[in-house]
Amino acid sequence: MKAGDLTTAPTARVDVRRGFVEIAEGQVHYREAGVPVPGKAPLVLLHASPGSAKTLEPLLRALGAHRHVLAPDTLGNGDSPAPATGQVELAYFADAHRRALEAMRIEHFDLYGTHTGANIACELSIQYPARVRSLILDGIGLYGEQEQIEMLAHYVPKVSIDQNGSQFHLIWSFVRDAYLFWPWYRKDSEHRRPTGLPGADALHDKVVEVLKAARTFHIPYQAALAYDKKARLPLIRVPTLVTCAADDMLFEYLDGVRSLMPTAHCAAHRGVGSQEAVQETAALFERFLANMH
Repeated sequence: MKAGDLTTAPTARVDVRRGFVEIAEGQVHYREAGVPVPGKAPLVLLHASPGSAKTLEPLLRALGAHRHVLAPDTLGNGDSPAPATGQVELAYFADAHRRALEAMRIEHFDLYGTHTGANIACELSIQYPARVRSLILDGIGLYGEQEQIEMLAHYVPKVSIDQNGSQFHLIWSFVRDAYLFWPWYRKDSEHRRPTGLPGADALHDKVVEVLKAARTFHIPYQAALAYDKKARLPLIRVPTLVTCAADDMLFEYLDGVRSLMPTAHCAAHRGVGSQEAVQETAALFERFLANMH
């Protein structure tokens, strides 16, 4: 595939479709774009926390112009059901995605994950390497021991549903402040992020997705924060691209992740903050996937 294949592609809109598939926990919600293409595996996208696969719609449209792309809402997020029990380990979410894909009759696929989704994608590729053809890990925090303890204690807010609607203000503030500070609860100049807020519509849409799962979004979030990436990343055996947007708060960990996976490809990307950036980022991903097969 040539480097310009996506960036010079026609700009006709690719529709994002939505559906549900049944597994033991209930109906898993997913988004999809594009159609099956001979010689190209389906590409599965796993979203960040908090929120849902709605945040992946720019990539769904860009990549869906060239292949079949699916993006499920992780259990406990968006419109998917909660895990069957309370707090569970990350491997549970990897297995749930595997079961959902099986229910859609998708046995072999390329896999992309960002932030929490990258952690789940890591575990999914370790547990089921015969199913995952290629892997893209986009933004993983490689926290030190004390940093991880602090994040587990403070990063995911405790949300109570009450008749005063305090959950609305708490979640709005949490989502907004995560764009402004890293970590979001350290609200001072030292921890200010340079990116600023997204547009009002994008901010509203993300808050709505988090509100849908106000009772349960903490479950996959905490599982990802507790995940032992230093032990698990070296176990990945499928072709992998380790990547991150240069303005992502997890960019500082990119070299550390790469050091744990010396045979992986590594590249920064431009993110999805503009249509031009989306096309360039999608082109990078599509080139990697094309070169692996």
